[in-house]
Amino acid sequence: MNLENEVSIVLGGAAGQGIHIIEESLTKVLKLSGYNVFATKEYMSRVRGGINTTEIVVSSKKNRSYFKKVDLLVTFEKGVLNHLNDRLDEKTIILGEIKNIDDEYVNNKNIIDVPITEISKSVGGELFSNTVGSGIILGLFDGDLEIFNKYITEKFSKKGAGVIDSNLKAALKGYTLGKKILIDHDIQITIKKNSEVKNEVLLSGTEAFALGFARSGCNFVSFYPMTPSTGVSVFLANHAKDLGIIVEQVEDEISAINMAIGSWYAGGRGLVTTSGGGFSLMCEAVSLSGMTESPVVIYLGQRPGPSTGLPTRTAQGDLNLALYSGQGEFPRIIYAPGSIEEAYFTSQLAFNMADKYQVPVFVLSDQYLSDTYYNISDLELKHIKKENYITKTEKDYKRYRLSDSPISKRGIPGYGDGIVLLCGNEHDEFGDVTEDPKLITKMAEKRNNKINLIEKDSIMPKFFGSDNYKNLIVTWGSTYYPVRDALLKLDLKDTALLHFNQVYPLPKESEKYFKNAEKIINVELNYSGQFGQLLKQFFGINIHSNVLKYDGRTFSVEDLSKKLEEILRG
Repeated sequence: MNLENEVSIVLGGAAGQGIHIIEESLTKVLKLSGYNVFATKEYMSRVRGGINTTEIVVSSKKNRSYFKKVDLLVTFEKGVLNHLNDRLDEKTIILGEIKNIDDEYVNNKNIIDVPITEISKSVGGELFSNTVGSGIILGLFDGDLEIFNKYITEKFSKKGAGVIDSNLKAALKGYTLGKKILIDHDIQITIKKNSEVKNEVLLSGTEAFALGFARSGCNFVSFYPMTPSTGVSVFLANHAKDLGIIVEQVEDEISAINMAIGSWYAGGRGLVTTSGGGFSLMCEAVSLSGMTESPVVIYLGQRPGPSTGLPTRTAQGDLNLALYSGQGEFPRIIYAPGSIEEAYFTSQLAFNMADKYQVPVFVLSDQYLSDTYYNISDLELKHIKKENYITKTEKDYKRYRLSDSPISKRGIPGYGDGIVLLCGNEHDEFGDVTEDPKLITKMAEKRNNKINLIEKDSIMPKFFGSDNYKNLIVTWGSTYYPVRDALLKLDLKDTALLHFNQVYPLPKESEKYFKNAEKIINVELNYSGQFGQLLKQFFGINIHSNVLKYDGRTFSVEDLSKKLEEILRG
């Protein structure tokens, strides 16, 4: 059997078995061996039990999309095959102990019995099963064993020489078995290595967001844990000393966002991370940001709702929540990066825009984008200059001074001679409470007129495809790469893709793309097509077809190809 150019490996086991540990070691070592790698996971919201899987795509060219197909399955628990039933076919090679093969599959000709437990016990116990499994796959792909040994030595350096030695033995035995499997079962894996890949960085969506926030000058983070947003705060907390960031896990979501707003008042650059249920408690404070014209950056990791919903699954169902959160009328900015590259760039931009326009800025992610990672070159990571708009105050400083510009100069306490007064009530130019109807009208217009300036600073959508298109597919957020790769697979010359990184306010110039299209197809991970509704609101356009998915899973390239072909080719 020949596996060439691109191989999808899926690791399956019970929660608590350490599947993520194998994923971590394999992706790093395979990348350092010269392979392009892409990884994503799906897991149940259980501490133990259930079935979790990880997909690792090893390829000659860079791959950045989720594939439904499974070329090579490694099972560590009975039930994995039934769990993945709709993804397996007659070509799938299954590695695992017979005790971990579901009854319906025991006669499958592609099952290869691998004695992982037996090997693990021979080097010290079942605890080393993950290292054996990693070694087997590295052997299959001719990975660099020396790099793997170095990785093991560093990872277990605090565990003592005995643990390191046992893991090294487990790695060697697994690696040797992987090589033997290739010969015994006539498997040929012909994926090209690239020496340049070794020097690239392996980034997850979570890490890209966190690093972008840090580069933007973020120096304060407050949060209350909630999947899938917590990873950003935890990453920044782990590196807080090096990055010069204060990270606080607080008692609830209301405190978290109010602390982030307060940090901006004091001269900091604050971030709050949350997910849908937690953000619901923050809506009043979003309105406080609007009234006081205080910047704040909100990282909102989406997952299926309503209520607790599916805590460890993915969705794009909170666009309307971010768009309409908070009582009253005030401007905001909403970004929704579609890739790790965009995540890094947009996280920096969010702080600059919050500082410039003194409004709440949302950065929308989701479980899929947060937990996905792949190798990326430095050239693909865009660095932007930190912008700071704080002014030194004079004695007659007015925080909300009315002028030709709707943006008042923002001072901070102690920087200059003026008094910096903020007020959650309607206020005059100094910040004192007012009931004057003329002044109230002017202040409301001042706040809301910012949207006209913000629109001019909006990010234009990314266009992909032929200029002579009849059909236009629209995406936002994490659906970008799967749709792009589905289009490449279909090779439709009359179809183009328009991807929005900024979803509010929409740049007016983007309307031109819709005028040239005979048919518009909207792709989203929600039930009602929220972004399609927003497009109609902004541009008055009608979506001809919606491709919607709301089962907590992302789109695969194969499923999207099929759905788009049905729509576009009838």
